[in-house]
Amino acid sequence: MSETGVSGRRIGVNEVVSIPLAALVTLFVISVVPLLPTEPVLAAMGVLAATNHTTPALVIAVAAVGCSISDHLIYALGRATGARVLARLRRKASVDTAANWLRHNAARWGTTVLIAGRWLPGGGTVGAVLAGTLRWRLTRFTPASVIGCTLWSAYVAMIGYLGGSIAGEPAVGLLLSLAVAGLTTGLGSVLLQRAGRRLETHEAA
Repeated sequence: MSETGVSGRRIGVNEVVSIPLAALVTLFVISVVPLLPTEPVLAAMGVLAATNHTTPALVIAVAAVGCSISDHLIYALGRATGARVLARLRRKASVDTAANWLRHNAARWGTTVLIAGRWLPGGGTVGAVLAGTLRWRLTRFTPASVIGCTLWSAYVAMIGYLGGSIAGEPAVGLLLSLAVAGLTTGLGSVLLQRAGRRLETHEAA
């Protein structure tokens, strides 16, 4: 039994799981430990899946589970320490802007804001700390974390997968994928800064 990959090549059943176990374990550990650079590693795994003609589904699943575990660790830290951790994170200007945006919209959007916040600089970490500080119940926080982590992991992994499929060479595919992710992050930062200025103007009025 076989299926056709992005490149048009026929993929055998035993090739679908050709990503090394050590690479998946590394991805999981980096996803779980807060503040480690998950995005470039996940993009690289997407490139690896493409160049190995392998489905990226397992990569996405591993990253999503690891990121959600990380979210819950940070959430617990937020519940235990109150606003102290959040205050430390907010020393960085971009994170402070993300925290203001999340705090302002949490009451209006509810858990949806945590999902959207994953695309902000530091938004995943700040959102989890904020949810813990506000003492959201796990029945409210966990679904938002799982959905947000899955969507974000799929987004990053597929950027890597498409980059690897288009470029053909792993190194070129990774550079292409990181460039696209960087442009997206930069655009998000610009939009966030504009939203932050509007929020400051609104609160000062």
